[in-house]
Amino acid sequence: MKTNDLTVRLHKDRPMTMISLRVPEDVLVDIKRIAPLLGFSGYQPLIRAYIGQGLRADLERLEAESTLPALVENLRKHGVSDEVIAASLAESRPSWQASVPDSE
Repeated sequence: MKTNDLTVRLHKDRPMTMISLRVPEDVLVDIKRIAPLLGFSGYQPLIRAYIGQGLRADLERLEAESTLPALVENLRKHGVSDEVIAASLAESRPSWQASVPDSE
């Protein structure tokens, strides 16, 4: 995430929107139990933190993926073989993504 975007997201006075979210009761019980142990004032700030962490990770991954085609093309222009590119991509692919089919 870009520094400017992160700076904006860290402001405590950002506008909030009320939503309704259904979660399993046992999950909510666990969140309410661990929120104070993790230093949160309540369970809702912990839920927001979890959402923010996941969102930042996905945004970072998607931003990196958007630059990947240009990188591959530049490597080809510099004489790197498709086999080497494919092997490098396979080695650097996160383990959680191993079961996700390629979109190429």
